[in-house]
Amino acid sequence: MRTSFNRRQVLKFGVHGLGLLALGQALAGCGGSSGADGTGGSAARGQLSRIGPLGAPDANGLRVPPGFTCRVIAQANRPVGNTLFLWHTDPDGGAVYPHPEGGWIYVSNREFLPGGVNAIRFDAQGEIVSAYNILPGLLTRINCAGGVTPWGTWMSCEEWDGGTVWECDPFGIALPQQHLSLGSFAHEAVAVDPATHILYLTEDQGDGRFYRFVPDTPNVGARPDLSRGRLQVMQVQATQQEVDTEGSRGPWSVRWLDVPNPNPAQLPGLPIQPQTPTRQQVPESTAFDGGEGLWYHEGIVYFSTKGDRRIWAHDPARDSLRIIYDDFFHPPEPVLDSVDNIVFTPGGDLIVVEDKSEANQQAVALTRDGRIFPIIELVGQDGSEVTGPAFSPDGRHFYFSSQRGPGANGQSGTAGITYCVSGPWFAP
Repeated sequence: MRTSFNRRQVLKFGVHGLGLLALGQALAGCGGSSGADGTGGSAARGQLSRIGPLGAPDANGLRVPPGFTCRVIAQANRPVGNTLFLWHTDPDGGAVYPHPEGGWIYVSNREFLPGGVNAIRFDAQGEIVSAYNILPGLLTRINCAGGVTPWGTWMSCEEWDGGTVWECDPFGIALPQQHLSLGSFAHEAVAVDPATHILYLTEDQGDGRFYRFVPDTPNVGARPDLSRGRLQVMQVQATQQEVDTEGSRGPWSVRWLDVPNPNPAQLPGLPIQPQTPTRQQVPESTAFDGGEGLWYHEGIVYFSTKGDRRIWAHDPARDSLRIIYDDFFHPPEPVLDSVDNIVFTPGGDLIVVEDKSEANQQAVALTRDGRIFPIIELVGQDGSEVTGPAFSPDGRHFYFSSQRGPGANGQSGTAGITYCVSGPWFAP
């Protein structure tokens, strides 16, 4: 339960240092990530440089660190680069994939009706080569975030009560595949444990759940068979009030309980549904307030919840859960006061992007040594949000979008801009 801001001010001197210490301890054990991690590969192994402070707004309305440059990669309803391919509105979740012929690919969801996923290919210098579709909007809708897989595909998540997950080929060769086995609910993001091929899933609802899918056959040609398995929901071994109380950190033990009907019939817009929604089928499971970004890194599954502005860490080996960031511990004006999509750098630093009504939308770094600082900031883009964070394989380019862009006043379906900020992001 969230209490008043005045209490935060009263406690600020006692908890701020504790928050930084706990954050640094939580991330300090992270080493270089291996496999497909969406940060772009293995080149950027160092930690984020001691960048900042951010400069004045540039011509694109962005504040970036000294020595960095920003450019618009794509804009809604306009051709991408010198191609004839029109970029989508409402860009959301995104990731980077190395290309075997050099360069890389950036994929981006469209969080609208129709939805879909588009991709941009870059050469080794970061210049645009081509752009194309990998999930047609006629097949899907409200594609919010998603996740990379160790076998090199993109999982695109539909965020509505009957939403599902689509697996897409970033190269646009294989046809997209819908995975009903991963459940029907307001999907936000996916992360895969590369050792077990268990998939973890967040749900963007105020009483959403944290799920996992355990495949019956976890390894068929270096990938799982996702047609059969168990969809399970997390139960924290503590009361809901204890988990929700300000100042709680854990760790708590957790259990996983089977969901009886992973694909209940759901009709959008109706107050009464024909079948019990997925998140309500196991009443003893724990509710999480608006599940958002999700990432697997060095044996730990991290996820964010926007309603209480927290970042959680689940240790599958120990069946435990703890809170590693809560803005309660960083008053009175925390650098990070909104949490949404997340991405880990290969060096073990965490990037969190914001979704809030204020104009100062940011991407914020939470580093292994306990530092918290913004790496970019949108200026004058009220009602938008920062989405789709990802680094290029060489660590020089940071991609992200402003979902609704400047001047849209929060209106969906009309705008959106995808940016690239380039510079010396990582120190050896």
